[in-house]
Amino acid sequence: MSEIKNAIITSADLSMRDHGVLRLSLVIEGEGWGCCLGGRVLGHGYLGAKHFDGSPKGIEEIMRIMDVVGVDQFSDLKGKYIRVEEEGWGSTIKKFGNIIENKWFDYEEFYSKKEGEEEKRDD
Repeated sequence: MSEIKNAIITSADLSMRDHGVLRLSLVIEGEGWGCCLGGRVLGHGYLGAKHFDGSPKGIEEIMRIMDVVGVDQFSDLKGKYIRVEEEGWGSTIKKFGNIIENKWFDYEEFYSKKEGEEEKRDD
């Protein structure tokens, strides 16, 4: 049974350190617990590389996370409060949302969409 809990983002990091790939990491903490979200490969490259490439889906992930949290600058994620949906000790957090508005980002749903499937644009 899932439960909604409040949390704070204590770290928001984009890094290509040590792996030759770009990864997003969000460290979140709640009352007596913490976890790290992200970790998917968003691009390939390293310091000194001659070639870099990135995933359009990865850029969209970053933008959707910023939208859900309510920031227009990536560095402003740190210190923001969010809600998470979790299923108990040891489970993976797959969904988190804005602390006030009913806006959510669901990792599983986002990455399960078929490659090439177009989503309606709201601009």
